Amino acid sequence: MARTRTGKRMTWRSRPLQPTTLPVIIALMVIVAAWIFAEHQARTLAQQSMRAQVLDKVSVVRAKLEGGINANVQLVRGLVTVIESEPDLDQARFESLASSLIRGDNELRNIALAPDLVVNMVYPLIGNRAALGLDYSKPGPQREAALRARDTGRLILAGPVDLVQGGRGFIGRFPIFIPDEEADPRFWGIAAAVIDADKLYWQSGMWTSDLDIALMGRDGSGARGDVFFGDADVVERDPVFVDVILPTGTWRLAATPPGGWRHDMANIWALRLLIVIAGAIIILPIWFAGRLMGERQAHMQTLAHREEEMRLLSQRLELALTTSEIGIWELDLHTGELIWDARMHELYDVVPGAARHVDIWRERLHPDDLARAEEELRECIEETGRYETEFRIITRSGEVRWIRAIATMQTDADGLRRLVGVNWNVSRDHALTEDITRAKELAGARSRALEQAKGRIEYNALHDSLTGLPNRRYLDRVLLGKAGPGVAQIIDAGEAGAENDGETRLALLHVDLDRFKQINDTLGHAAGDAMLVHAAEVLRSRTDADMFVARVGGDEFVVFCTNRDEAALSALAGRIVEAMRRPVVFEGHECRFGVSIGIAHGARCVSGDESIGKRLLVNADIALYRAKKRGRDRYEFFTQALQAEIVETKKLADDILRGMENHEFEAFYQPQFDARSRDIVGVEALVRWRHPTLGLLAPDRFMRVAEELNVVTAIDRLVLEQGLRDHAAWREAGLVIPKLSVNVSARRLHDEELIAQLGGMDIAPGVVAFELVESIFLDEEDEVAMANIEAIKRLGIDIEIDDFGTGYASIVSLMKLQPARLKIDRQFIAPILDSTRQRKLVRSIVDIGASLGIGIVAEGVETMDHAKALQRMGCDVLQGYAFARPMTAETLAGFARGQQWRVAPAARSGEHPKDVIARVQRAAGA
Repeated sequence: MARTRTGKRMTWRSRPLQPTTLPVIIALMVIVAAWIFAEHQARTLAQQSMRAQVLDKVSVVRAKLEGGINANVQLVRGLVTVIESEPDLDQARFESLASSLIRGDNELRNIALAPDLVVNMVYPLIGNRAALGLDYSKPGPQREAALRARDTGRLILAGPVDLVQGGRGFIGRFPIFIPDEEADPRFWGIAAAVIDADKLYWQSGMWTSDLDIALMGRDGSGARGDVFFGDADVVERDPVFVDVILPTGTWRLAATPPGGWRHDMANIWALRLLIVIAGAIIILPIWFAGRLMGERQAHMQTLAHREEEMRLLSQRLELALTTSEIGIWELDLHTGELIWDARMHELYDVVPGAARHVDIWRERLHPDDLARAEEELRECIEETGRYETEFRIITRSGEVRWIRAIATMQTDADGLRRLVGVNWNVSRDHALTEDITRAKELAGARSRALEQAKGRIEYNALHDSLTGLPNRRYLDRVLLGKAGPGVAQIIDAGEAGAENDGETRLALLHVDLDRFKQINDTLGHAAGDAMLVHAAEVLRSRTDADMFVARVGGDEFVVFCTNRDEAALSALAGRIVEAMRRPVVFEGHECRFGVSIGIAHGARCVSGDESIGKRLLVNADIALYRAKKRGRDRYEFFTQALQAEIVETKKLADDILRGMENHEFEAFYQPQFDARSRDIVGVEALVRWRHPTLGLLAPDRFMRVAEELNVVTAIDRLVLEQGLRDHAAWREAGLVIPKLSVNVSARRLHDEELIAQLGGMDIAPGVVAFELVESIFLDEEDEVAMANIEAIKRLGIDIEIDDFGTGYASIVSLMKLQPARLKIDRQFIAPILDSTRQRKLVRSIVDIGASLGIGIVAEGVETMDHAKALQRMGCDVLQGYAFARPMTAETLAGFARGQQWRVAPAARSGEHPKDVIARVQRAAGA
C-alpha cells in the first residue's frame, strides 16, 4: 500500500510487491530456523565438548595404565627369554638379573622362579623367604593360575590382591619353555612377578586426576568384573568408558567430571548477536542483488568461462596426443573431405596440408591390403558405425609401416555424418611377433633333432642338451651317492686329504640367472639359449676340476664341492657374479644379466648319510631366496637365523589361517572429507588384524603372506560384509556416511563368482565403491575382469582407481573403464609444498580427471597446508592423517558426531583446547 496526499486528506493505494520481497521473507524464515537450531546445537556441542574433554583425560590415564602394565610384563619377558637360553642359571645369576629389573623405574616388587612348578629362587629374599619351596602343583590358592599358565603357554595376570607384605598387587605368571631342535619345546617352569598396584595407580595419575574415576574388571574380566578402584557410584552417573587392554584380558575405566555434567551457556547472547549480524549480512545482499544483476551479463560470463575451459582442455589434449604419437583424422561422408593433423602427415609421410581427400589415404595403402581396408571402411559407413583394423602403408622412401586405426561414426545437430578416428604406428609390435615366430620355429627344429638322437638316450637323460651340463636327475643321483662322483666318492676323496679329525665339509651353491626372462621374452628363445650356454661356460671356467656343476632348471644351476671354507666359497661366488655381469653380444644386441647365488656349507658328513645332500640343496635354496629378496646380483650364505625367519613366516601363515577362523580380522575406517566444506563425504574400509599376542597389525605386517596363502579374496569379502553392516548401523543411528570405499584385489576382480556373491548382499546403489589399484588393470583385453567391472557398475557400485600415477594406466584405458574417482597416490602429494614440478604434475592429474568427468581424491594429506594447496588445485576429496587416522566403527561414529577434525588443525598449532572448542562452537553456530 502507498500513501498519497489530496488537499488535506491522506489516502492509500495498492502497489505490487518488489521482486526481492519474497526472497527476503524466505531468508528471514531460514535465519529464524537457523537461530533455533543453532541454540540447540550450542547446547548439544557443550555437552559433547565436556564428554570429549573427559575422554581425553581418561584416555591419558588408560594409556599410562596400559604402558605401566606392558612395560613391567616386557621386563619380566626379558628375564624369561634369558632363562630359556640359560635354563641352568644359579641363584647368583638370577639375583643379578632380577635386581637389575627391580632397581629400575617400574612397579615390580618381587620375582620368583619355580622350575617344575616348585619355587626355588626369589628376589628380593628379604620378606619373601617363606615362598621358597612352594609347590604350585599341589592344591592351593595359586595352583589353578599356575597350571593354566603351563597348559595354555601364555601369561596369566591376576589381581589386584592384598599382599602379605602390605599393600596390593597384581601377580603375573609366565610359563617358560626350553626350545628343542629335535622335539617340541620342553616346559621348564613358572616365573611369577608381583606388580605394586598402588604405585601403578600413582604412576598412571589415577589419584591426581581431576576426574571421578572407577576401575572395574578384576583379573582382566573387563566390564563383567566388579569395581576394585574408586567409587562404584561413578558407573551409575552416565560416565565415559574406556577399555584398558591387558596382555590377558581388559579392565574398564569409568570417568565423570567432579561436578557432574553441567555446562555453561554464558555465551548464548554472543551467539544470538552473531546470528542477527549474519542475518543482516544475508538479507541486505539479497535485496540489492535482485536490483543489480542481469541475465545477459550472467550468460556472457558463463560463456566466457566455458570458452576458457575449452581452450585449456584443447591444449592439454594436444599435449597428450603429441606425447602418445597418435594421429587424429576426420572424414566428412557428405563431401569426401579428409582432415589430418600434423601427426597423421608424419605417419603417412605426406607433405603437411596435402591431405584433402580420401584418395591420398588409398595411394599410401599397401597393394595387398588395399581391398580389405576399403571393404572394412565401407562396412563401417554403411553397417557397423565402428572402424577398427590394421593395415600396411608404403612411404615415399619405400618404407613399409604397420598402422592400427580406430574410428567411430558421429552425427552433428544438422544430421551430417562424420567419421572421426585415430592412427598409430605398430610396426614394432609386428616385428616382435615375427621374432617370436622365428624363435618358436628354431625351438621346434631343436626338438626334432633331439628326437632323432635315439642312440644317446642315457646321456640325454642325465645331461642338459643345451649346455652339456649334468641335469637335475644326475644331481639327485650324485647327492645320493648312486652315480658319477657321488657323495660317497666325494667324501672318500675329502677324507683322504682332510686335516684334523678327517671329517669332510660339503658345500652347495644354488645359482639362478637374473633378468633372464626379459632377454628371453624380448629377443626370443634363441637369445635365452645363448645366455644359458654362456652361463654354463662361465661356471665351467670359474670352478675347479673336483667340483660338480649341473643345470637343475630353466635358468638354475648348482655347484657341489667339498673341503672349502667360507672365504673360499665367497671368492668362488664372487668370481661367478663378476663374470656373469659382463655383457654378451647376441645377433648385434648387447645382453646383460646377472646371477643370484645361495650357499649352504659347513655340514659335517658321515659316510653313508644320504640325507645330507638333499638338506644342503634345501638350505641353499633358502639362501637363494634371500639373495633375490635383497636385490639380486649377489650371493648369500644359509644361516640358522635365515631358517628361523622362514619358520617365522610359516608361523605367521598358520596364524593368519587361525585368525580367519577366529574372526580376528576386522575393518577400520578412515574418513574422507570434502575439500571445500570439510564435511565427511565417505570412508575407506581398511583391514586390520587384532592378533591375540602381537596386538593390532596393519596390512603391511601380513598381507604379503596372505597373498601367498591365496586368502586375500576372503579378507576382501570379510571387509566388505563388515563395512555394509557398520554402514547400516550408522544409518540406523542417524549418522549419514554417504560413501563406503572398499579395496578389491586383482585376484578377487578375476573371480568368476564375484558378481553372484555381490548380488546376494544388500548393497544400495551409489553407496559402495570398489577401489582398484592402478597396477592391476591393463590396456589389453581381460575378458573376466572387464565383464566383472561392467556387472559391478550395473549393481550400482562405483569403480575408483587407487594409487593413481604409480602404475601404467593410459588415458585410453581410463576412458574405457570410466571410473567414478581417481585417488592420487600419497607419494605425489607429500612434496607439493616444496616442489613446483610436483604441483604441476598433481594439477595435471586433477585437470585430466575434470575433463573426463572423474572425481579426484587426494590421499596421504598429512598437514593442513597440504589440504589448502590441494583445495586450490581443484581436488574434490581429501583423506589423510591431517584430519583423521583409521579407526573402528564405534570410534568413527563418535568422531563424526563430535566433528573432531575441525578442532584438530588449531589444536596442533598450539591453541589452548578450551579456546579451540569455543571457536568451533561459534563457527558451528554461525
